[in-house]
Amino acid sequence: MAKRTLGILFGGRSGEHEVSIQSAASIWEAADRNKYELVPIAISKAGKWVTGLSPVEAGTVVPEPEQGDDPTLALSPIDVVFPVLHGPYGEDGTIQGLLEILDKPYVGAGVLASALCLDKAMAKTVFAQHGFPQGPFLVFKRSFCQEQPAAVLRAVEEELGFPCFVKPANMGSSVGISKVHIPDQLADALEVAAAYDSKIVIEAFIDGREIECSVLGNDQPMASVPGEIVPAAEFYDYQAKYVDDSELIIPAPLTPKQVADIQSLAVQAFQAVDCSGLARVDFFLRRQDGQILINEINTMPGFTRISAYPKLWEASGLSYPRLIDELVALALERHAEKR
Repeated sequence: MAKRTLGILFGGRSGEHEVSIQSAASIWEAADRNKYELVPIAISKAGKWVTGLSPVEAGTVVPEPEQGDDPTLALSPIDVVFPVLHGPYGEDGTIQGLLEILDKPYVGAGVLASALCLDKAMAKTVFAQHGFPQGPFLVFKRSFCQEQPAAVLRAVEEELGFPCFVKPANMGSSVGISKVHIPDQLADALEVAAAYDSKIVIEAFIDGREIECSVLGNDQPMASVPGEIVPAAEFYDYQAKYVDDSELIIPAPLTPKQVADIQSLAVQAFQAVDCSGLARVDFFLRRQDGQILINEINTMPGFTRISAYPKLWEASGLSYPRLIDELVALALERHAEKR
């Protein structure tokens, strides 16, 4: 059987640039060379495209070229693209739109689902429309936070209380998130979030266990066994995810009913936002009453060998190399169906 040319697209302009390189390096090392001709395509932090530089060679940051390569030419020989890009300008529908224009099959969600899920405010709105249980939240524009800080504080005090979480609406890997314990900390947290996005989400603190579930498929998605995150820090921030020794318990210590309910809600959420290929759905299991609350959906979750998404599938019987094969097959299936 002839090899498929698999383009691994990584790096990017977002604050998750370094995480993207780590994810891509794991795929680069695990993909079956008997099945794929791997073609690395890097994107620098300034948005310049660089061909011929593998994610392993890139190290921690894609070097800035004097003149970048042409994206269309870089993608022209590719059979299937694996856009291992996290955050804005990669996981938000922008790259997906380019690939749609070029008629290239690609791994993961399409334009709509990618844009919707990265925008936490819009995703929560869709969850609410479907009646999915979730915690209370507020959404503000950056300009309003800067011009009316007293109004923001009043709304938080009246509707959410403290502690609460402040985060940029369009960002992943816990970049720009702050836990606010007292009112005096709110202004600084808003400023941190505003550095990453013009829209800010403030969420009520949920005293609960953090549960994650991986979903795989197109029209008939499947859910993995759930896992539980035990953060090394006060909450599961960037440091706890990628630097410190946070613990991922697989399978999560749950009752059979809790497992079934989480898997069912993960699949329902996946379908509600019109997702395809892959996603990781994150939940809270509230300690007070055991209620399952949906938190968010990640359409291109971390893909390192120690990341939750592949580890949950490994525990479900699907190895990392086979997971790559399944995702490529789903990308081709979706492309053929659209045609």
